[in-house]
Amino acid sequence: MALAGVRVIELAGLAPAPFCGMILADFGAKVIRVDRTKGAVPLDTQARGKKSMAINLKTAEGVTLLRKLCVQSDVVLEPYRKGVMEKLGLGPQELLKENPRLIYARLTGYGQSGSYASAAGHDINYLAMSGLLSRLGRSGEKPYAPLNLLADFAGGGLTCALGIVLALLERTKSGKGQIIDASMVEGAAYVGSFIWKSRRIGMWDRSRGQNMLDSGAPFYDTYQTSDGKYMAVGAVEPQFYRQLLQGSCQDCLRRRVGVRFLGDCHWWIAE
Repeated sequence: MALAGVRVIELAGLAPAPFCGMILADFGAKVIRVDRTKGAVPLDTQARGKKSMAINLKTAEGVTLLRKLCVQSDVVLEPYRKGVMEKLGLGPQELLKENPRLIYARLTGYGQSGSYASAAGHDINYLAMSGLLSRLGRSGEKPYAPLNLLADFAGGGLTCALGIVLALLERTKSGKGQIIDASMVEGAAYVGSFIWKSRRIGMWDRSRGQNMLDSGAPFYDTYQTSDGKYMAVGAVEPQFYRQLLQGSCQDCLRRRVGVRFLGDCHWWIAE
């Protein structure tokens, strides 16, 4: 496994941090999740391949134990808001002094700087702040967040895991660790950069819900079938679009979005 021998301390948190830790464990890292000694029932459904231990960080003994674990590890994954670890004396500056090879990954909503750095939030808030939420939804309807996939998991956990792996790679050259600041707002914006960069080529130059891949085209959408379920249609290429027309009612498709078909070509013009 690519990450065999890498030791990771994951401080317990919600969805994005556990997902990041699970990715590292799936590729061979030894991940130890540090839980609170008292609290609600654990909600981590992404503990695959991890070990866990409970530490009371409200005691000097608990803080000392966590410090030892961190300085003896390769990676620390920390999902708390700005300043929490510094108050415990376990911030990245302190730990990197004791272990210069340590990779300290901070996974937060708004990053470590700026007016929102200490603010609480959830996936939908980060998605809105990134600007990406404004592009999600059907025409004439309010924007909607697709579960909590884009900010929590794609922009947060997955991006943070990539940052950790890249830092491990860089350490093989420099011998030094580093601090990773993974912001879910910035991560979501990065994941959605294709949308903004594609506007100039005509893919996303219309309003929300009126573009080729956001339900604005009849050949890229879902349709209810006679059994009450739904069928996903993705007939973007001309040859597949022709097959769609041969097996569909063109009048129904035309009424569906108010478009004028251009012969056998799959391109369309909104009317």
